[in-house]
Amino acid sequence: MAKNRFHSGEGPSQRQLRVGELIRRTLSDVLMRGDVHDPDLQRVSVTVGEVRTSPDLKVATAYVAPLGGQGGEELIKALARNKGELRHLVSKHLTLKFAPELRFRLDETFDRLDETRRMFSDEKVQRDIAQPEDDEDDDL
Repeated sequence: MAKNRFHSGEGPSQRQLRVGELIRRTLSDVLMRGDVHDPDLQRVSVTVGEVRTSPDLKVATAYVAPLGGQGGEELIKALARNKGELRHLVSKHLTLKFAPELRFRLDETFDRLDETRRMFSDEKVQRDIAQPEDDEDDDL
């Protein structure tokens, strides 16, 4: 495969980011409107946190979470059952040569944020943060 001369970094390209954001917005709108004919998806509000696409834009992984955080595994199963219909609905809004295959993963960003907050509220960590920097004041 030829190397892209404009993108030499390890992260996603601008096109991957742009297409991922477009898929995220479209998927969020489709789920919010209830366009999918599945009662399991109609009774839950879904947060689409991020969509990452493969370099060839043929696979899109959506990181989703149910509003409230309960029933994540059931949500992933319901989305996987309806991925063909979701792919069709999302592809109507895209101007790509191929409609990407949709994959769904549980978004654990909020859990990591809670763990980080818990860590920063720890007494030992607060003590380390509150210690003054002696190096800067000695140079004056």
